[in-house]
Amino acid sequence: MTTPSEPGHAPADQSLSAIMSERRHLINLAYRLLGSLADAEDVVQETYTRWYAMSRQQQEAVESPGAWLTKVASRICLDLLRSARSRRERYVGEWIPEPLPERTDWISVLPAGDPADRVTLDESVNMAFLVVLEAMTPAERVAFILHDVFHYSFVEVADIVGRTPAACRQLATSARRRISASQAPATSAAKSAGVVREFKQAWEAKDIKALMALLDPDATVIADGGGLVSAVLHPIEGSARIARFTLNLAGRTPDMTFLERTVNGQPGLVAQQDGVTVAVIAFEIVGDRIKNMWAVRNPEKLRPWAMDAEGAEL
Repeated sequence: MTTPSEPGHAPADQSLSAIMSERRHLINLAYRLLGSLADAEDVVQETYTRWYAMSRQQQEAVESPGAWLTKVASRICLDLLRSARSRRERYVGEWIPEPLPERTDWISVLPAGDPADRVTLDESVNMAFLVVLEAMTPAERVAFILHDVFHYSFVEVADIVGRTPAACRQLATSARRRISASQAPATSAAKSAGVVREFKQAWEAKDIKALMALLDPDATVIADGGGLVSAVLHPIEGSARIARFTLNLAGRTPDMTFLERTVNGQPGLVAQQDGVTVAVIAFEIVGDRIKNMWAVRNPEKLRPWAMDAEGAEL
């Protein structure tokens, strides 16, 4: 198996720097597979633990350390995805993938001297895409991400998933159908940013007519508090209900401020109280209206959005 950081099948280099250079690739892969930066970091840690648990002779026998690390990390992710369904059933309320700030925003929350731990933000990590991935079977998700996003061959994917290349091809095809069925026409970043800005202004002005004009009639809001903070437990559907809910929330939290930020590569909002981030809101814009909103309030998912005491971005 080849990796983006290891073109072709070059001779293996088992030096520490060569092994650790795979870390960025592994974080990128694991986040897309799991939808959680915290889980992705755990997977990468476990992957390196298994590498260093081998003897020097065993390590030297590995032809391609990058391929070995990718295979191990992918299999750990596959096991986690298989167990995630039962864990999600016990989750309080709705589960939303962990939101990520813009690359330049969140690099500083990583350990010092570890700048490679960055998820490359592109269309494969926007919130709408990740939500569709959540509806896939674990095998579909792994086959699709490895092949369509990271460009591994179906022979390589089969070695990870434990199925034939033909079966993996079918899994990826099924995943593509799910993506196509849910994919809305692309809206430019500039247009999306304008809609989000207008929504922020209407929210702050408590203007229900302006709010409803910006919402698709069938719009949906999903919140994730994880049982740790208050959040609606079920989706809110319809522009009128969402507008009323938004105004009610504004009335109950007059000290809340909103910042326009990039959320998973798309225009979004960050809600703060007393300089502390209490929610991150991702949007799906279709045309000139908001089709979906995902509000993450679970504090365990807001770690990359930490602010300093003065409220300045880290």
